Amino acid sequence: MEDAVSTTQFSLRVGGFSREELIGALDSADVLLNAHASALLGNPVFDQRAGQEVVIVERTVAELGLADGAVLTDIFAAAQEDGLLLCPPDTGPYLRLARLSQAPASDSVMSPGRAPRGAITVASPLLSDDDEYPKGFYLRVVDGQPWLRGYRCDDRHMWSPEDRFVFGVPS
Repeated sequence: MEDAVSTTQFSLRVGGFSREELIGALDSADVLLNAHASALLGNPVFDQRAGQEVVIVERTVAELGLADGAVLTDIFAAAQEDGLLLCPPDTGPYLRLARLSQAPASDSVMSPGRAPRGAITVASPLLSDDDEYPKGFYLRVVDGQPWLRGYRCDDRHMWSPEDRFVFGVPS
């Protein structure tokens, strides 16, 4: 599947695998996980559930009308005002499997305090209010290697206008 651009919508099947099947599929596809992604995959939301089709679209923070960047709650609110939805909490791993050919990051640098270059963050409900618990997933390809990474942030973290998110589109 090719990378989405801000005007492109595409359908993705989310759910249907048991946790073990999902982790096995990620492993078989040589997807690397960070510790935060592994912690998220341990959440009960990843217990097997019926699959569903989700239509998703990619938007930058600026495309949501937040030209100076914003905190996560404001990003989610702006998306909702544009008629977009949060993705189901288990979307990240299924999206990673569908987008193995994501464009590679321009560098391999990880910069604490900001989303890394080339990252696509999955907008989904937070699974915990605890700032130490991962908030969600992002996808990135570094040196040809696809990653599914979890991220943490607090409610004061400012996302940059160029940061990219994937949202659901109402059916």
